[in-house]
Amino acid sequence: MPDFDRLKLITSAHNDTIKQLSRLTDSARERRRAGLMLLEGLHLIEAALEAGHKPAAVYVNPAAGQHLELRALLSRLDCPGYLIAEGALSRVTSLASAPEILAVLPRPVPNWTRQPDCVVLLEDLQDPGNLGTILRCAAAAGAGAVYLSKGCVDVFSPKVLRAGMGAHFALDIHEEADLAAVLDAFAGTRVVTALDGAVSLYAVDLSGPTAFVFGNEGAGVSPALQALAPARVKIPMPGAAESLNVAMAATVCLFERVRQREAPGA
Repeated sequence: MPDFDRLKLITSAHNDTIKQLSRLTDSARERRRAGLMLLEGLHLIEAALEAGHKPAAVYVNPAAGQHLELRALLSRLDCPGYLIAEGALSRVTSLASAPEILAVLPRPVPNWTRQPDCVVLLEDLQDPGNLGTILRCAAAAGAGAVYLSKGCVDVFSPKVLRAGMGAHFALDIHEEADLAAVLDAFAGTRVVTALDGAVSLYAVDLSGPTAFVFGNEGAGVSPALQALAPARVKIPMPGAAESLNVAMAATVCLFERVRQREAPGA
């Protein structure tokens, strides 16, 4: 990539490049149509590079010219690069203030032949923060794949990518999956959480292959998916709260599996 000081400067908010970036930021339909995602900031771009994903183009904030980490990142890239005036850049980011750098990349393609021993199925999740947090937790807990129903928020939206903190590049992410077919074909333990579940999470053997199913923030897991699990599982809550946020519930479940597998004699 050319040196920072030789990058072409885009100043107009009406430039075609700015318009395209704005569409990628704002429209899930445009991101899916183009097969692209937009990464905001150094951390996410570095995570993508470490996982072998290459940007198609990067867009740099001129105000970050003295940022040594940015210059080091630019030296590793082999793609077109542009400077975008901070005023124009602020119009194509979901952040409160313009980041040092944006990158446009192809959406990762999952490996359908790999069969990890821990998978997460998500039905109709709508909150980007919840979805990104679950992805981050799944990656940290050693899950290999995440399956998303058609009704989920766009998993490659800027907000989900930010909340995932690079987890997208450590997982096989399957969009618009037939969750019933995935769960029905899974040979290991199937865990579906429900407030009125009859079995405590801590009584379930999670040491082997496990599929976790989590549902919509309001409706929970649909009856059709619940019927494919041997039993509905509850997280014991001796306190006064009625329920846990879905991202918190996923964290408890996934790390209970880690605990069981790390226990002496496991």
